[in-house]
Amino acid sequence: MTSSHAKTVSPESPDLRSLDLERLASEMTEGLGERAFRAKQIYRWLHKRCAASFEEMTDLSRDLRMSLRERYRLDTLEIDRIERSSDGTSKLGLRTRDGLIVESVHIPEWRSRTPQIDTAPDRSTLCISSQVGCNMGCRFCLTSRMGLVRNLTVGEILDQVYRACRWLQTEGNGSPRPITNLVFMGMGEPLNNYANVRAAIDVLLSSDGLDFSHRHMTVSTSGVVPALERLGRETDVKVAVSLTGTTDEVRSSLMPVNERWPLKVLLEACRRMPLRRGRRITFEYVLIRGITDSLEDVDRLAHLLRSIPSKVNLISYNECSGLPFKSPSGEQVERFRSRLAERGFTAVVRRSRGSDIAAACGQLATSGQK
Repeated sequence: MTSSHAKTVSPESPDLRSLDLERLASEMTEGLGERAFRAKQIYRWLHKRCAASFEEMTDLSRDLRMSLRERYRLDTLEIDRIERSSDGTSKLGLRTRDGLIVESVHIPEWRSRTPQIDTAPDRSTLCISSQVGCNMGCRFCLTSRMGLVRNLTVGEILDQVYRACRWLQTEGNGSPRPITNLVFMGMGEPLNNYANVRAAIDVLLSSDGLDFSHRHMTVSTSGVVPALERLGRETDVKVAVSLTGTTDEVRSSLMPVNERWPLKVLLEACRRMPLRRGRRITFEYVLIRGITDSLEDVDRLAHLLRSIPSKVNLISYNECSGLPFKSPSGEQVERFRSRLAERGFTAVVRRSRGSDIAAACGQLATSGQK
């Protein structure tokens, strides 16, 4: 729930959840005259225990909590709605302090591939957003039709994870951290909000926070090359690149980002990525009937990805109301996958989840926020 002081504290006040531990320590000692250990206490309340309000920080004195309320915002997201799919996927609509809605998607997976009501999933993935809306203009994606409303703050990016954790705990998951994997694949282009995404990654990897592993965190991009290269230098998280097109002509018609960073430039940047031993870049390739799903596309794709340690996630296009594109048949998808595998590539057909609640890839969008 939204913190009770949100209406009285100044909108210009710092959001406490967005401060890193070093800045928080400085605020405690220099700003409030507190001892330095208070910073780690507060940091753990926010980022390990997922506290939604100052009132929850029960081992802080009442005076300190009052000082925090007077000096800082705590921009806790409010769960506005939860939609549940027949396949176990859930979509969370989260309301920001200024009344906007951002969507996150929880995708549980059981080894049996069917939801088990009485058992925790073997893998629990949360797909989070980095922006409200998106300005990349990908023509097969509903989010792009919103345009960009604004970037999410560090605290808002993080709090998608924290509200989902709290919700899952109340649902009976039973795990202190009921999410095993994080993917920045929701609304927005993460690399167009690089500073805030990068700061959020550091917090999520911190042992004083939820202590995720870099092996279980993926950042997806449509191909913003300078920030992609920076991400590779500065982090060890996994990278997924949305390709969707094997010629510049087709890719530019679907993804305007290709006009600025065409395939040659993008893939050369991928070749230069400093990957850990055994690590590969994931290429997301959307199969659109009659546009990106031909066997000639397979051959071109194999040529483009030569010498790049990679795997290919094939995604059958998720049809969206108001967009003209169609998904290919299951047989065509399998032909594409088989031919790519014959050329020595790891190619996986990614099963769409949550399409009945518009939670699948390319379907996240909220109305009235452009």
